[in-house]
Amino acid sequence: MPTVLGLNFHHDTAAALVLDGRLYAAEEERWSGVKHNHPTRKGTLTAPTRALQWCLEAAGIEPEDVDAVWVASMRPNPAAGWWLSEEREELAALLPAPLGEHLRLLSHHTAHVLSGYLLSGHEHAAGLVIDAGGSSLGADFGPGRERITGYDLWPDRIDRLHQGMPAVVPGPVGPRRVHSSLGHFYRNLARRVIPPGDEPEGSMMALAAFGDPQRYGPHIRELVQLGDEGEIRIDHPWGAADSSTPLLLDGRAWTADNVAEQPEHKRADLAAAVQEVFAESVVHIARHLQRLARTSALVFSGGCALNSHLNGRLAAESGFDTLFVAPAPHDAGTAVGAALYGWHYQLGQERVPVPTDAAWGPDPGALPTATVPSGYHALPHLGPGLAPTVAALLAEHRIVGWVQGQLEFGPRALGHRSILAHPGHAATRDRLNAIKKRAAYRPFAPAVLAEHATEWFMSAGDPFMNRVATVRRCRADRIAAVTHHDGTARVQSVAANHQGLRDLLEQFRDLTGLPLLLNTSFNRKGTPILRTAEQAVAAAVDLRLDALAVGDTLLFADHVPDPRAATLRTR
Repeated sequence: MPTVLGLNFHHDTAAALVLDGRLYAAEEERWSGVKHNHPTRKGTLTAPTRALQWCLEAAGIEPEDVDAVWVASMRPNPAAGWWLSEEREELAALLPAPLGEHLRLLSHHTAHVLSGYLLSGHEHAAGLVIDAGGSSLGADFGPGRERITGYDLWPDRIDRLHQGMPAVVPGPVGPRRVHSSLGHFYRNLARRVIPPGDEPEGSMMALAAFGDPQRYGPHIRELVQLGDEGEIRIDHPWGAADSSTPLLLDGRAWTADNVAEQPEHKRADLAAAVQEVFAESVVHIARHLQRLARTSALVFSGGCALNSHLNGRLAAESGFDTLFVAPAPHDAGTAVGAALYGWHYQLGQERVPVPTDAAWGPDPGALPTATVPSGYHALPHLGPGLAPTVAALLAEHRIVGWVQGQLEFGPRALGHRSILAHPGHAATRDRLNAIKKRAAYRPFAPAVLAEHATEWFMSAGDPFMNRVATVRRCRADRIAAVTHHDGTARVQSVAANHQGLRDLLEQFRDLTGLPLLLNTSFNRKGTPILRTAEQAVAAAVDLRLDALAVGDTLLFADHVPDPRAATLRTR
């Protein structure tokens, strides 16, 4: 059986391997402890050494057993084109010789879109990729980099239908070439809205729910021009990487340096305006793509596809009947897309099964029960009794670390390395934000039994927690901890075959009548989602969680009554 490896060497460094139709994938940050695995210097190439090693070991193969290696290109040199021999040689030198000899380059945006399309189950789909920037466009398109790319996708071909192109505009000293990036636009404004210490883009999306988009909407809308045939043009420098130019509003200069001086209600108004203009722009592109592709399905990927509020708008307004957001739309996902490209298009293998989970990484290892941390007690070997015991704790509003099975790939905890809680009380949200040292306005997501999703939300959600849905008004007061200020929630739908959360959710539903739990990532502020049982114990103690479940062992804090008694109390 052929074997294909996909790699990403830039930020969000990752490795993915396909063997016998099975996908193994992991992000290097889960070993390095550095979120997004940022290189020490911009442009530095970083091999996903430990993630790659794990993929090979998990599949039971050696480097010489790999038939093809595909890498998402990111070289920004506009004169070199897509297939850059210099970049290939540089990347190959970072790998063991047998792997380096097989290495080939795939465009960054193509790797992005295939990380969605080849997992979507759609025969024919339009593909849309939007991010800060990807591969160089090369001679076919002229100087510039991938910013916005539209595709027509079939099992036997990949066609580019739409390419965001640089525009020549007047400048202070003559014509200037401007290549607009919606990814840069959103990030630039986020740095002027969110104080240092909080993740800018995600925090601004959350804060937008508290603002009035009309206050600054006209000004922000002037920065982005929507043209014919899906064209987007963003005034310079807002569509390019820029962290210093002041934004002039209300007679004040908004910069990344003085953001903390701006009143929060005004920052919320600006966040709301940016979110609105950003979403309008992406919907404008998607509608154009729908006219070109003439298909009912849209696949969306790239860094901008992490914006779950945008994805909710796209599902409702793009003109497509269905929207599939790549399970890992950020740059780590290009490793998955590159591997799937080699597997399907190069080697002609059948597409891998459509996933309902992204548990493609390593197991956590055994919990070191011989050294129970101070302040905790252990209940080992609970077996089938683990889920009802933890469900009873959650029903009593305890906060529980949950470490089960293979590690999720991507930025969302999907029930394998999660912190779980009862969704019923807003106070739980406030307590968790304090525990995780997050801004008080940040929401938490619900994980819901898939067959119950539309009873609680206006749409079915997403198995990878990638889009928001409106909470049904008649239900909102019962799930206050996961209902955001604007009445939405980023819903994870949990299918019948989900190995991490399904049994626990069913047990919790039977106890409380609620088929959903609050689900957030198991990590400390500023660090990646944790990987091992040992890390989970240290984090549970540091975060002062009420309990921790790893495998079939439960640790519970001294202040928590014996959980076996809780099971009896709640029944």
